[in-house]
Amino acid sequence: MARRAWHLGHVEHLAAVQDGVVARRQILAAGGTDGEITRLLRRRELTQVYRGVYVNHTGRLTWTQREWAGVLAYWPAALAHASALPDPPTAVLHVAVAPWRNLRPLPRIVIHRTPDFESRAELHRSPPAIRLEHAMIDVIADELGRGDVQAAFAVLAQGCSARRTSPERILRTLAGRRRVAGRGILEAMLGDLRDGACSVLEQGYLHRIERAHGLPAGERQTHSTATGQSTYQDVRYREQGVVVELDGRAFHDSPRDRDRDALRDLAELSRSGLVTTRVTYGLVYGDACRTARLIGDLLRQRGWRGRLHTCPKCPPGLALTG
Repeated sequence: MARRAWHLGHVEHLAAVQDGVVARRQILAAGGTDGEITRLLRRRELTQVYRGVYVNHTGRLTWTQREWAGVLAYWPAALAHASALPDPPTAVLHVAVAPWRNLRPLPRIVIHRTPDFESRAELHRSPPAIRLEHAMIDVIADELGRGDVQAAFAVLAQGCSARRTSPERILRTLAGRRRVAGRGILEAMLGDLRDGACSVLEQGYLHRIERAHGLPAGERQTHSTATGQSTYQDVRYREQGVVVELDGRAFHDSPRDRDRDALRDLAELSRSGLVTTRVTYGLVYGDACRTARLIGDLLRQRGWRGRLHTCPKCPPGLALTG
């Protein structure tokens, strides 16, 4: 009896799960043959992406299809490094494999030979990827190796603010890894996140302004109902009645956002007597020393008796009171 022709319907569910990408080994496991793969390629029902990896159309690949193709080309493999983070960059694909494997390089794919691959990879994910905590640690270690603390903290803040992980989970993962570049700095940043400094701007204010210049320790993410709704203040100096709102205008610069912020400031002043000052990225990362002096002056006017310090970056001509 003649064998019925094999067709893509035999792997339809698999192709749907993998965004239209299938591997030769999967076709063979479903009863296909190399001859039938050749027939499907000739009829343009399949297009080869890499050797032994195909997609079920002839158009341009989406980024998700490129992710699947890269993982299947090196299987068993998983997305790694920046490619395993939320909203990954799309210039280069990072793929993790077991450390003992000898593999050929492919265009626009970086191979990461990963210790404990079996325990770090989540092969059930779609597409498979290294656990988020491990991927974040790898990316942050690279940023710290380049001396870019701000970029490293941005990775932490993004992952934790999206509630896909937490500082505690990252710390536990870090404790189980032997060699991580910049471990001490990473542990300190995770401590900041755990204590409420939940953005790059907040971290910059905490270190570059508050701690570097001897300002009192503010309370982070303090709950307020002054507007009649539940809101949170970035930094509150309770004894002095001062609130510092860290204002990343690059991310919300619409008239409605400005009106909402102005209402919050007015409500706090009228109902609780708290005066609010707004500090921007430029004031934290471009003029931290002057900003610290001005906030110190404001706190001193409202009862603070501490001493403002100079930091190694303070310009000689910038007088600090106290």
